[in-house]
Amino acid sequence: MTRPPGGAAGSILLTGGGGRLGRELLRLLPGLVAPSRAELDLTRPASVGRAFGFHRPAVVVHAAAFTDVARAERDREECWAVNVRGTAAVVREAARHGCALIHISTDYVFHGSRGYYREDEPPGPVRNYYALSKLAAEEVARLAPRHLVIRTSFRPRDWPHPVAFVDLYTSQDYVDVVAPDIALAIVKWRQIPYDTLHIATERKTAFELARRRRPDVRPGRRSEAAVDLPEDISLDIARWRGLKAGWLGEEGPG
Repeated sequence: MTRPPGGAAGSILLTGGGGRLGRELLRLLPGLVAPSRAELDLTRPASVGRAFGFHRPAVVVHAAAFTDVARAERDREECWAVNVRGTAAVVREAARHGCALIHISTDYVFHGSRGYYREDEPPGPVRNYYALSKLAAEEVARLAPRHLVIRTSFRPRDWPHPVAFVDLYTSQDYVDVVAPDIALAIVKWRQIPYDTLHIATERKTAFELARRRRPDVRPGRRSEAAVDLPEDISLDIARWRGLKAGWLGEEGPG
């Protein structure tokens, strides 16, 4: 691919631009710079360094991750290489280039036994290997001199399974519902007075969420899953609602 001799300094660099969230963010924020995996491979630190050196970003939105919860139990080395060592490579380059880091994390850093988790509550103990890798990645991300950790959870635009669990409570939503809020947080990141933020929607069962876009989905239970899943992983989103209300108030009607 032919490129000009140097990126636009001060840009916002997005990792994982080809992923589910990344594609939505690029539609919402077309000015984001999203290198392909060939240009920025999290499992190759030298590749990460070259991408940062070329694009010279002011902010990096780290959305790339290994997200297959069931496969993470089998492919632990790959999961750790992407989620933890890959995040470490991003943090090193963010520190080296003096740019801020917005790290996309997950509700699964919590145990998920009671729900309505606040940002300032201690995470863990984790329920599966994916959750362990994302919790470790969070702690690595916090080593960046300027960082914002966004915990969120989302599904594809269409519910992908014939079954949804009636005994799993969550604040997740469809990616096209959650992504606009994450895009807003990216645009407003300098005005966010926290280092951790929960962006999600209201508490509901996975079955209730599934039925919104797949009315024929069948009810199931967590015991049917191939991996240990939480009972109630819902998030307290009061911080985010407060920020949004303040920004909307500043803009005024219309």
